[in-house]
Amino acid sequence: MRSTIHTLNFGRKMEDIRNILKKHRLRITEGRIGILQYFLDEKKALSHRDLEFRFNELDRVTLYRTLQSFTEKGVLHKIPSDTGNVTYGVCFDTCSPQVHQHEHIHFECMSCGKTECIDLDVPELEVPGYRVTEKNFLLKGICSDCSEN
Repeated sequence: MRSTIHTLNFGRKMEDIRNILKKHRLRITEGRIGILQYFLDEKKALSHRDLEFRFNELDRVTLYRTLQSFTEKGVLHKIPSDTGNVTYGVCFDTCSPQVHQHEHIHFECMSCGKTECIDLDVPELEVPGYRVTEKNFLLKGICSDCSEN
């Protein structure tokens, strides 16, 4: 079983971000480039509200549509929360425009609120009488940054 925190190649060059958008068949715009770069730089899950603070020049609808497009095309995935607030994380390399799969574990820090994707094998579950089509795992605790303080 793998138990390392998933790391992406953060701090990518502009051309790399353009290639990600092309690969996922998304129109390349300044807004999309900026939003994707922000996700990659932050290295954590972000909400619509986080984006509103960072990109105050973009209206709410544009941000919402960008998140929807990124989710539909396999660039981002939604992360469940028991608060009802939706956050988004960057997809692993296994997602594509045709196949969007992101069955991994999420960790939410109860101290700072940061949510991260963790690359752990998700166990197969059989629920008698049900057909499982999606699995979402959210673990809560104290992240390594907060436990050092």
